[in-house]
Amino acid sequence: MPGSSVEFVYVTTRDKNEALSIGRILVEERLAAGVNILSGLSSFYWWNGAIEEAHEAAFIAKTRRELLPRVIARIKELHSYEVPCVVALPVTDGNPDFLDWVAAQTRSA
Repeated sequence: MPGSSVEFVYVTTRDKNEALSIGRILVEERLAAGVNILSGLSSFYWWNGAIEEAHEAAFIAKTRRELLPRVIARIKELHSYEVPCVVALPVTDGNPDFLDWVAAQTRSA
């Protein structure tokens, strides 16, 4: 199945600078082929028994499924949150050229 080994990893961060920093490191270390930064998010969530409101940023990292444990561990090392949102979304299909590019730009597991 095309794209079956490609994953998009969605991560929220405290601000755009943290997203830029973590995203750049993932690309430099070839744990991700590329990262898209989404800034200006308004978030509501439960934390320590109360509803919190925050202005956050997020990013989407493109990687391969076999790198996910390393990607998740690296994000947790670099992240300022106690419990960061890091979720993997499988890519089930897409432009084969793009999916091949993701595989070529990331390191071997």
